[in-house]
Amino acid sequence: MVRFNPKARLDRSRVRDVGRSGGGGATGMRIPIPGGIGGKGGIGGLVLVIALVILAQCTGIDILGGGSGGGSASNAPKLLTYDACESGGDANDNRDCARVATENTLTGFWESQDIDGFRPVDGLYTFSGSVSTGCGNASSDVGPFYCPPDESIYLDTRFFDQVLEDQLGGPDGLFVEMYVLAHEYGHHISNVIGDMARVKSQQTGPESPGVRLELQADCFAGMWAKAAPTIEDDNGEVIISEITEQDLKLGLDAAAAVGDDYIQRKTQGQVQEEAWTHGSSAQRQYWFTVGYEADSMEDCATFDVDSVQVPR
Repeated sequence: MVRFNPKARLDRSRVRDVGRSGGGGATGMRIPIPGGIGGKGGIGGLVLVIALVILAQCTGIDILGGGSGGGSASNAPKLLTYDACESGGDANDNRDCARVATENTLTGFWESQDIDGFRPVDGLYTFSGSVSTGCGNASSDVGPFYCPPDESIYLDTRFFDQVLEDQLGGPDGLFVEMYVLAHEYGHHISNVIGDMARVKSQQTGPESPGVRLELQADCFAGMWAKAAPTIEDDNGEVIISEITEQDLKLGLDAAAAVGDDYIQRKTQGQVQEEAWTHGSSAQRQYWFTVGYEADSMEDCATFDVDSVQVPR
């Protein structure tokens, strides 16, 4: 299991809990649960739903639940549930504090990459039930997602138990959440470097721009995983002491559990490649591994390769 350095000091400034607010839909990387649009999210009208779907297709980021409203999570009440997260020792003892430590290593890693115009995510916001974001209102039907307008990551912490494990049969373990957060942070990097803006069509399928965006985020997650045990706090202490081979296997298993083909088999009993929006299990595992073995961000240039299929 991942171990954090007890001597490391944690920066809680970007990790916040915003409780309950709003309701409805959102944009982001999520697990496509059947019946999402038009389901219990509360649709604000058919025209809005169609507009949201088109927006999702054009950005390569999915919508689940629809909804009206907007606003920024920074205006929501802060519950300050992370106040006790001060050290790597706290991260070893508490899953919430491990989330803070993970965000710290993600920010530290991407700061070290000398990316033109880099800025950290505005926030990593946890919520329960619903939350108001710069992309609209998100219900708990939505899994973890990145919102480009407010450059923030949102996470209903019940997702891993209720959806990934119970509904999809995915793996359980701390590194599963770490992989998902690294993927969402990868979307932020794609946004910063301008690759997110390259998704302009409504095309789906294993070579589509949206799939290339998702696989780039997986590749970026792999880059972080390789470097994570070397990332230090402001005092020069590494934050993560160890990521084991078992942790990496959990990450790969999680990548497989959110593959389009796997989800289609689980939810509809057949695979339709032309409908893929995130990539197959094999594609997601492959690009995570490419990132883990990468020498630079150029190795994750999924928009610039002829094919993002797994080489035979």
